Amino acid sequence: MQGTVDGFSYGLVTPLVAYLMACLGGALGLRCTTRSMLVAQSWRPGWLALGSAAIGSGIWTMHFVAMMGFTVKETPVNYDMWLTFASLGVAILMVGIGIFIVGYRGASGTALFTGGTITGLGIASMHYLGMAGMRLNGKLEYNTLTVSASVVIAVVAATAALWAAGQIRGFLWSVGASLVMGLAVSGMHYTGMAALRVHVHTASGSPEGDSPAALLAPLMIGPLAFLLLAGVVVMFDPLMVMGKSDRRPAENKPGIPAHPAVPHPGRRPPLRPGQRHEHRSSRTPQNR
Repeated sequence: MQGTVDGFSYGLVTPLVAYLMACLGGALGLRCTTRSMLVAQSWRPGWLALGSAAIGSGIWTMHFVAMMGFTVKETPVNYDMWLTFASLGVAILMVGIGIFIVGYRGASGTALFTGGTITGLGIASMHYLGMAGMRLNGKLEYNTLTVSASVVIAVVAATAALWAAGQIRGFLWSVGASLVMGLAVSGMHYTGMAALRVHVHTASGSPEGDSPAALLAPLMIGPLAFLLLAGVVVMFDPLMVMGKSDRRPAENKPGIPAHPAVPHPGRRPPLRPGQRHEHRSSRTPQNR
């Protein structure tokens, strides 16, 4: 029997909150990626790791906020805890690989294509692994063409976002890029959900697993707390907002003397107050 699927059981509440979560994670992650390109080599892995975790946590939270509004009329929907955890790990790991490639190779050419593809596949893998963790009295089936479209959306969105992060521009530039990324991630999610068909079994009773309220709500506290912490780090780093490098010339750093000025051989030294240049004659003095 064909199940009656409803992805908007709470109306526009879950899609809007999910979109905001994707935008928040994208904004923090892209800003951290930009910041990694402006710091010394020793600080770069830390900023890239923070950006990877922010984007991964943001898209994971977006997915399961949206899934809070997903219901099948004929059967309750529960979730497997370990697969749900695994989807978060996959998101952070694969997004991290893509971001590290762009962070060290630059946001152009082959590096951008490779990093964007891996990051997009990570977003799609998180979505479908999270869907595999669903437990209900039925069987999930997907339309192959629509699933392919959702993966393409994820890859294109991730590539565009990483390109924007590599431009090293102001904070508003990253905000605009994160809004586009949030829209694309949400679009990928609901495109993937549109590919879903549920064939309900005749078995009665509650399926194995935990209910969304019992599992998802507590699980989302961790990623939300992390996003809040990452937001505090970004807010208190003025270079994150200004988009400027913290690298300064050696002669301007405290404790390092400036290089002495070397006079040009063809120029006269500057005059002191009350001093005049003496005119030297090229003639040989004559003896009287």
